[in-house]
Amino acid sequence: MQPGQMAYDRGITVFSPDGRLFQVEYAREAVKKGTTTIGIKFKDGVLLLVDKRVSSRLVEPRSIEKIYDIDDYIGCATSGLVADARILVDEARKDVQIHRVNYGENIGVEMLTKKVCDYEQNYTQYGGVRPFGTALLVAGTDDLGVHLFETDPSGALVAYKATCIGTGRSTVMEILERDFKEGMSYESALTLGLSALAEVIEDRPKPESVEIGVVRTAAKFKRLSEAEKAKAISRLDAKKPAKAKA
Repeated sequence: MQPGQMAYDRGITVFSPDGRLFQVEYAREAVKKGTTTIGIKFKDGVLLLVDKRVSSRLVEPRSIEKIYDIDDYIGCATSGLVADARILVDEARKDVQIHRVNYGENIGVEMLTKKVCDYEQNYTQYGGVRPFGTALLVAGTDDLGVHLFETDPSGALVAYKATCIGTGRSTVMEILERDFKEGMSYESALTLGLSALAEVIEDRPKPESVEIGVVRTAAKFKRLSEAEKAKAISRLDAKKPAKAKA
């Protein structure tokens, strides 16, 4: 810690002389230590992939939840502090229901994401609170098309074609920059996501240790079953020998 930093380190409402909020930066560090979470847009939808990081064979993988349904056509994946993410997901679900009751229609994906980010931003501006130590990848479809947004503990949001949060972000982003193509098929996007995930986790992806969610135009958000994940992973394994020959 730099000399004189302690005074600015303790309060969320105090800027340092160089314009930094250290508590927000620490919250970003919590996200960087979270599980690897990938979002990829394909031709008519969005994929979310998360390494559940099952730390022991005694853990029930089903008890670890990193992908959440927010609405029929909107879902999200998280990285960072799980309890913090759960609060944001609950807030997003309330916003969805309030909008439907008031206006009789589904909320737009960007509007919902901005509401969640406004809620996060409040926790960077008042004393006695701390920022949320989590980031979300929000995926959904609405009248304006297919969307993938990344949120930040500061309350900022960015729209992406493909992105990653959590451990191994830099490695995964290099792979996505190299191999992502606009308008790619669902199968190609799924294989790309799993291959990127395999590069940064300790073991090969397994159906029980990976969570995958998908939303398509005019189709509800859903999580892939164990059988569907196993089939996708087997396709990934089948591709590896071909690469070795080349």
